Amino acid sequence: MGNRRKWIQYVILTVVLLVGGYAIGNALFTKSTVLAKGDKPPGFRLAGLDNEVHEWKDYEGKPLILNFWGTFCPPCRNEMPALQKQYEKWKGQGLELVGINLSEDRLTVESFIRQVGVNFPILLDKDKKTEKRYGLKQYPTTFFITADGTIQEVVIGGLLSEEEIQTRVERLMKTKS
Repeated sequence: MGNRRKWIQYVILTVVLLVGGYAIGNALFTKSTVLAKGDKPPGFRLAGLDNEVHEWKDYEGKPLILNFWGTFCPPCRNEMPALQKQYEKWKGQGLELVGINLSEDRLTVESFIRQVGVNFPILLDKDKKTEKRYGLKQYPTTFFITADGTIQEVVIGGLLSEEEIQTRVERLMKTKS
């Protein structure tokens, strides 16, 4: 009985080591790069807090800010009011701004959005497929995308001030077709 128990423990330990090694190796060596300036962003099809389905094609032909964020991320939370102010300032000139929440539950996201007073579309990436397609590793990550669908700039991590967002939006609007 003792030898059998020891053998089972070895088997379990081996399985744990193999699975752990695979997971760590996959995380370290899988190529997942964030899209960069000049790239064309991949499409998406996500449900929004407005109960509508939003697709990449809904925003084609318009300058777009695509902000990946989460309520768990202090810089994400802190830059939301600045994004909202710039959206209000520029939406009449054709600017689109979309926030993509990173896999949080709807209630948490809705509560935060109400608290901050955001009225631009907030989409839910529940299965993280869109996050993976964009190669995200750090939050917030914000893409400034020209009307022709080319990434003009990517800001990874950190906190964008209202002035920094405005400067980037001004550049983005100059390329508007």
